[in-house]
Amino acid sequence: MCEISALERRVSGGEHLTEREALRLAETENKAELYAAAGRIRDRFHGRKFDLCSIVNARSGRCSENCKWCAQSAHYHTRIETYDLVKPETAVAAALRNEAAGVRKFSLVTSGRTISWPHLEQLCGIYDTLRRDSSLELCASMGLLDRPRLQRLYDAGVRNYHCNLETAPSYFPELCTTHTAAEKIETLKNAREIGFRLCCGGIIGMGESMAQRVEMALTLRDLEVESIPLNLLNPIPGTPLAGTPRLTDEEILTTVAVFRFTNPKAWIRFAGGRTLMLRIEDAAMRAGVNGAIVGDLLTTVGVGMEEDIAHIRSLGFDC
Repeated sequence: MCEISALERRVSGGEHLTEREALRLAETENKAELYAAAGRIRDRFHGRKFDLCSIVNARSGRCSENCKWCAQSAHYHTRIETYDLVKPETAVAAALRNEAAGVRKFSLVTSGRTISWPHLEQLCGIYDTLRRDSSLELCASMGLLDRPRLQRLYDAGVRNYHCNLETAPSYFPELCTTHTAAEKIETLKNAREIGFRLCCGGIIGMGESMAQRVEMALTLRDLEVESIPLNLLNPIPGTPLAGTPRLTDEEILTTVAVFRFTNPKAWIRFAGGRTLMLRIEDAAMRAGVNGAIVGDLLTTVGVGMEEDIAHIRSLGFDC
């Protein structure tokens, strides 16, 4: 308990933990104190604010990449719905419904390694409409974009760019061979230089070790990522990870707490796999989570938005 308290004081004072210190936190037997300390760190930097965002799957399936977890990869037979681009009126209507429910951020998300210029221009038209008709903060997740495409999104009013690392750079080649963690990091650095805030997290429960989760957390810290979506693997039939065992509740909560200790100023948010961890969501919020992607996700159904927001507020958060 003494070491947890000492590390909490250091983090609260603005110091960074070393990799060894973060691993010791993950290995502590006093989980209750670890989670409580992580919650206090969250309150120290964010108070009781809870950040909500929502997404629309703007292009679904037929992805050229072979990410082993992904239902949208063309390498696997997952029977998901596929389509080229969402209709503008569908995306705008969804965004406005989400804003009316209390969500402040909205993102278009496209499958695939990158996006063509004609498709990018069509999606920027959606952003133009939302800039005119809403007060939403606009986000985008469109793969490994080059600088000109990123600049076009920025000029269209998008201010947050999302590109998940997915896992530790050292483990990524075990899960995907059609692109690299280095390419993801280059995309994020280019987005930062243009002026975007960064949204970048990953999926836990894909066979990685706790040490590799710490590696991912420290990589995100070094990139100064503002928003970290933490996904829990939802094993999709037809993908190579379909039979992967679920993490224990303790592993999930410990990961959340370690991410909070190593990224004290970030919004750490629930994302994919929420329906698999409903019984520990309250505990995860006490252990440092302070954000969520609400509503439906990419290829899976999420938690009901109005019910979700009401529950978050019932726990004393402002969202």
